[in-house]
Amino acid sequence: MTETTAPQASFTHMKDGTAEDWQTIARSFGSFAKGLPDRIMDHLMLLEGDFGGFPIDRLTHSLQTATLAYRDGKDDEYVVCALLHDIGDTLGSYNHADVAAVLLEPFVSEANHWMVKHHAIFQGYYFFHYLGMDRNLRDNYKDHPHFMRTIEFVSKYDSPAFDPDGETLPLSYFEPMVRQVFAKPVRSLYKDAV
Repeated sequence: MTETTAPQASFTHMKDGTAEDWQTIARSFGSFAKGLPDRIMDHLMLLEGDFGGFPIDRLTHSLQTATLAYRDGKDDEYVVCALLHDIGDTLGSYNHADVAAVLLEPFVSEANHWMVKHHAIFQGYYFFHYLGMDRNLRDNYKDHPHFMRTIEFVSKYDSPAFDPDGETLPLSYFEPMVRQVFAKPVRSLYKDAV
């Protein structure tokens, strides 16, 4: 059955939807949601060949970041966050960390979500002053419980992951982790409806 031949709701305004309509939509949503890991993997591939002036392309940077976290013994969820931390570069040129955090939020802990969401501010410590910005902007969060976690992520995994000769595990290595993390939401408005 294709998307055009699958059952569809009959309303033209949500206020007119019936229980049957919403069950039809829920069934369709469930099967579509199962494809999220595939769409995430496809979107990561958009980073391939995009150097943006860096010594390696953004896909390689993402893979190196995940490799460093994995080799340091971080759990699968953390490694997936490391892999996806810059996935927003293609659509969120001015807020890439927010885009990545939004994708991850339903599936990861609050600590990992916060780390990804704020990593762009924290990495600014290394270069904001060269752009006329405040390199210590991260200090606005110094009392936050995930402050040190985010410093660790940026300093140990994100910032050193621009090495053309650095170990870079292939995307296929991380695919089972991505599928496991995105298998079922843990924090979502719809988590009990799927």
